[in-house]
Amino acid sequence: MSRDASYMALALQVTCHAVNRCSDAATARTRMLNSVARIREQIIASKRFIGQDVRLVVLPEYFLTGFPMGEGPALWAEKAALAPDGPEYKALGEVAHAADCFIAGNAYEQDPHFPGLYFQTSFVVAPQGNVILRYRRLISMFAPSPYDVWDRYVNVYGADAIFPVVETEIGRLAAIASEEILYPEIARAHALRGAELFVHSSSEVASPLATPKNVAKQARAIENLAYVVSANSAGVADVAIPVASTDASSKIIDYRGHVLAEAGYGESMAAFAPVDLGALRAWRRRPGMGNMLSRLPLGLFADAYAGGEAQLRNGLLSTDGTPHAPDPTFYRDRQLRVIEKLDSSGLI
Repeated sequence: MSRDASYMALALQVTCHAVNRCSDAATARTRMLNSVARIREQIIASKRFIGQDVRLVVLPEYFLTGFPMGEGPALWAEKAALAPDGPEYKALGEVAHAADCFIAGNAYEQDPHFPGLYFQTSFVVAPQGNVILRYRRLISMFAPSPYDVWDRYVNVYGADAIFPVVETEIGRLAAIASEEILYPEIARAHALRGAELFVHSSSEVASPLATPKNVAKQARAIENLAYVVSANSAGVADVAIPVASTDASSKIIDYRGHVLAEAGYGESMAAFAPVDLGALRAWRRRPGMGNMLSRLPLGLFADAYAGGEAQLRNGLLSTDGTPHAPDPTFYRDRQLRVIEKLDSSGLI
């Protein structure tokens, strides 16, 4: 495939079969692998229907496990967090190879450098079966992030691991995790490293109304002259919340903010559309008011951002630099401290 070729992308809307009610880790792992087997059939069948030029499939947020509902960090890590070289990734690699496509998704993930913690990780698996991109979610309400262990994280992985972009035959890919679509800085940081297409795994409340996330998806595409391939869950099963609370609105948006395809409710392959790399690259090189990236004076904003920091960095590192699991009040207390600081500074 040439660098300026076009191909089909699919935001596959599948049901998440949660592991919260699994009695132990072994049962949870079996359920995850069963989910991979079911998704394998859906990907191959969808490609057969759409066409063999499907080269990218994006899956929803935490599609193998659901999300923690009261489980502590240690329990959730044991039951639901994947090992970077574990059987779940191996199984997904086999699917990517069998379907001859790139597969993007999102999962909770263990890290041997940070025992007792897990990170929410967006990933891309290549057709050869290997993980070629691993992005750890940076802004999360109830989960650890690299910012919570910043000094150690950067020391282990380097600064380039914070906003990773991978060059592939289907373009320069970057990941945005779920709610992070609401934060322009996340997408812009990736775009400034060359990202042309954002894979966005989400599990969000959808609506016929204009939801904040759906507005943001188009905004991020327009601001960064990039495609957004956003996959939502077709519901989360086997948890207490109503199954269809997170359903519908999987979509593909082009670099001008146009919605090319969108799925309705339920499991669906309806959100597929062409990605035209040549047209995107020509648009980025075209002078004009719509070329947002070329008009951005970054130096204007550097001081404003530097002076407004209120978040707690390294909040999950002990004084000796070792990571520790958060206590039940950590996330709420952290947010309250930021609100109080912004309030006392007259910023809110």
